[in-house]
Amino acid sequence: MSVTVLVTEGEQRASLAVTRSLGRAGYRVVVCSRSGRSLAGASRFARADVAVAPVLDDPARYVEDVGAAVRHHGARVVIPMTDASVVALLGGRERLGDGVVVPSSGLAGYRALADKASLLERARRLGVATPAQTVIRCPGGGVGVPDELEALPFPVVVKPARSVAPVGGRLRHFSVRHASDGGELRRVLAEIPAEGYPLLVQARIVGPGVGVFLLRWDGAVRARFAHQRLREKPPAGGVSVYSQSLPLPGTLVQQAEALLAAAEWQGVAMVEFKIDRDTGTAYLMEVNGRFWGSLQLAIDAGVDFPALLVRAALGEPPSAVPDYRAGVRERWWWGDVDQMIARVRHSPRALALPPDDPGTLRTLFRFLRLWWPGDRSEVLRLNDPRPFLRETMQWGRTR
Repeated sequence: MSVTVLVTEGEQRASLAVTRSLGRAGYRVVVCSRSGRSLAGASRFARADVAVAPVLDDPARYVEDVGAAVRHHGARVVIPMTDASVVALLGGRERLGDGVVVPSSGLAGYRALADKASLLERARRLGVATPAQTVIRCPGGGVGVPDELEALPFPVVVKPARSVAPVGGRLRHFSVRHASDGGELRRVLAEIPAEGYPLLVQARIVGPGVGVFLLRWDGAVRARFAHQRLREKPPAGGVSVYSQSLPLPGTLVQQAEALLAAAEWQGVAMVEFKIDRDTGTAYLMEVNGRFWGSLQLAIDAGVDFPALLVRAALGEPPSAVPDYRAGVRERWWWGDVDQMIARVRHSPRALALPPDDPGTLRTLFRFLRLWWPGDRSEVLRLNDPRPFLRETMQWGRTR
């Protein structure tokens, strides 16, 4: 009898990638989502799509619903796919049942890795370059006076130290914000509640984003991958909508592995860098101890992270670290459409784009190049078309 794996947040593209990967590998995959009619749930590899409470609105009920789905379907492995579900399920792991594996470090280890302020401090001790920054510990503190705000090197990026934090019995997701001057920064700070602090106000690094992706288990690295973001949503920086696999950048891989080793991390992780366009210096941006949005690219290039993670979690012996193909490109079609619409509708200033960013016409020309040798569609697969059809209908209803 095949092992059942429950995958959370079926609305996510990464959840679809996990579902397809594990289904092809012979696992029985159950998806859970808010509606029970999700992107991953539409895949032919999903045996069921279970509706659960929204994790941000009611994390306690969410854990109970996921636990009920685990028991009903006999799942042995649960893979949380977002920061909120990782926090909720690691915090309530005992309610999932005896012997159920959540393949990750414990909650304390996850929070230590996800806390950007402490992460960047550890990175500096390890000799990893980090952006110039000021930490604002609480509302109205630190740089919360006009003279000091004006003295910061603008433009800046405002990052909550934690992406997800509890607020009044719920979980709230805090996003990265941009500010072009002191006045805009003060407005951004005024809009962030106390639970969103501490905040990191960082000098903006302009240049390509490079991700190093690792699976670390029992103190050893079992898989490595790297990619570069070619286009993002929103355009100034966000989730990847068009990316390509890169040869392993040796120095960045060493730094990523050192960071995870120092944290005694177990599981998958994305270590994100920005390469300064002027100096070539690679600056650490953040580390996410979960699967990432463009996971399908790694799988298509030859590194099947979901299957490798589940095998590790079930105690199977490690295999050789897999090689992969560089130059594979992946396009998330509807995400790419959204970023192009944003470019057409809004000014570069409104989108917080750097001054030397390619203009709208050049971006439009690149967007209209619908296919190039090495390109793959992230969601649309001819042998599994229903997720793309469902995504298309959902996209149309929201526009």
